[in-house]
Amino acid sequence: MELVPAIARWIHLLAGVTWVGLLYYFNLVQMAGLKAAAADGTAAGINKHIAPRALLWFRWSAVVTWVAGAALLGPHFVDAFALRNGFELIGVGAWLGTIMLFNVWVLIWPNQKKILGFVPADEAQKNQARRVAMLASRTNLMLSLPMLFFMANGLSHRAALGF
Repeated sequence: MELVPAIARWIHLLAGVTWVGLLYYFNLVQMAGLKAAAADGTAAGINKHIAPRALLWFRWSAVVTWVAGAALLGPHFVDAFALRNGFELIGVGAWLGTIMLFNVWVLIWPNQKKILGFVPADEAQKNQARRVAMLASRTNLMLSLPMLFFMANGLSHRAALGF
């Protein structure tokens, strides 16, 4: 095993676990927890201290995961994204990860900034932002399972071919 691909694979795995773990946390724990906390008036602490920190790790682990994955593909990057030359499976996983990265930076994060008060927004804008962020996050939750399936199977397939 060469050192650079081994380090890139480790970084990809660690960042990916962080990204997907936070994705599951937001969707399975925090959303329901914030509803309950809003009902009893304790949501301010979550929104002020926990959510911003978790979102920081969430969005940057998404970038690191994607960049490390692209580094792992190396000269096969175009083949994977063009879904050709034996890189079809991992390419589907890479496309799903790319869509998820887009959702994080273009849909979730800009709307979370409104929700958390980092950018000015009235209550109607915050409600719209909550809906968009929630739908994008739920989309990522649904995409995460096939993404992991295709990436894991794509890697095992490539390993059998000596990649």
